[in-house]
Amino acid sequence: MTSALTPPMGWNSWDCYGTTVTEAEVLANARFLAEHLLPHGWDTVVVDIDWSDPDARPHGYTQDAALVLDAHGYPQPAPGRFPSAADGTGFTALAARVHALGLRFGVHVLRGIPRRAVAAALPVPGDGGWTAADVADPTSTCPWNGHMVGLDHAHPGAQAWLDGLVAQLASWGVDYVKVDDMLAPFHADAVRAWGTAIARSGREMVLSLSPGTRLSTEHLPVLREHAQLWRVCDDLWDRWEDVHANFARLARWAPHQRPGGWADADMLPLGRIGIRAERGEDRQSRLTADEQRTLLTLWVMARSPLMMGGDLPTSDPATVALLATPAVGHVLRTGVDGRELLREPAATDLGAGRTDAGEVVVWAARAGDGTHTRYVAVFWTGAHPRTEHLALSSLVGDADARAGRWAVRDLWTGAALPDPVPTGWEPEGRLDLEVPAHGVRWLALDPTDHPAPAAPGPHHRQEPS
Repeated sequence: MTSALTPPMGWNSWDCYGTTVTEAEVLANARFLAEHLLPHGWDTVVVDIDWSDPDARPHGYTQDAALVLDAHGYPQPAPGRFPSAADGTGFTALAARVHALGLRFGVHVLRGIPRRAVAAALPVPGDGGWTAADVADPTSTCPWNGHMVGLDHAHPGAQAWLDGLVAQLASWGVDYVKVDDMLAPFHADAVRAWGTAIARSGREMVLSLSPGTRLSTEHLPVLREHAQLWRVCDDLWDRWEDVHANFARLARWAPHQRPGGWADADMLPLGRIGIRAERGEDRQSRLTADEQRTLLTLWVMARSPLMMGGDLPTSDPATVALLATPAVGHVLRTGVDGRELLREPAATDLGAGRTDAGEVVVWAARAGDGTHTRYVAVFWTGAHPRTEHLALSSLVGDADARAGRWAVRDLWTGAALPDPVPTGWEPEGRLDLEVPAHGVRWLALDPTDHPAPAAPGPHHRQEPS
């Protein structure tokens, strides 16, 4: 498989439209993505959950939904929401229109087999004579959505049914499939079965697994063998506490990132979200501008996939400009060895006996494009701005700090910054940075007058692909 050699970047309908997105809304976002963000690497459009439910509603799931199914129980797009599917060809026409824009097309699927297919004992494709009732495991259910039951992967007909589902997705032109209810708890049998079905389909499809609550790195061998993306958190919304919680998760997962296998910190709840979503009302993201930069910087430094959750045509221009920042796509695609260097509690004296407690968190990565640039992100989680002083040697290593000058650039603005200042304690230089509340300073350090930096030591070497 050559899928997802770099972390995917795109748009997903969940944060803005929940279960209710329509064909017109998908196409509007696809056109906007192609016009404004494709040049910066954003190239995937994903239709999230419940596209086969004709009665989908905001803020939850329809109980005992009358999903549109074919004769084998495979979900079909609800024609009332996706008119191009009315001829029985599924997402073929919509995928073709997305592809014509130079984009990839993706869909969401729930683990298992529809309850209604099981109740009707619909036939499994092939000559085995099995029905949906034979291959189902009614005891394996999703705790938050009742549309499906699990497949009994010990039954040979279960793989046959799943192979048929994936063959249908392939025939529609699907490039990316997000399979939900896979990781919490961890359904190793379903992960293997999906990987097998995609391999048998003959079409390259990125397999993305969700949701990822308390996902352990012990599952890496199975994940890497069968999938390309796996979530490492539950649904993330526009709350600072959600962003903050992912600092620890991404520090744990970043050393394991490699081409074709990416830990996923979830979608970006930026821009206009909540229009008809599961969580909250119609709004622009409640994250502050600094919190949004923190989120994007952390995701990029950890090489998490980037899936924009807001409705692009109606999001504020500042959000679109943020996504189009050249460093976002460039560092995500070419940065290597992203890791946390430092995470320490700190307090800022606010005067009058008041202090602001938080954490100073420092990440670093190397340029993988032959330029020998280092990328550094300095985060501050406190509620007030803070001045942070960092020795150059603590960011690039002692030998490279002594080897010569390093020029400093701000990756968010593109502006040149002052060179590191030598001090009595830090003769190679020190960076003095004003870091906003819940904010970040994202820097590129470019060696200007010395040989290429030494290769990284084994303690932080990125795993080979």
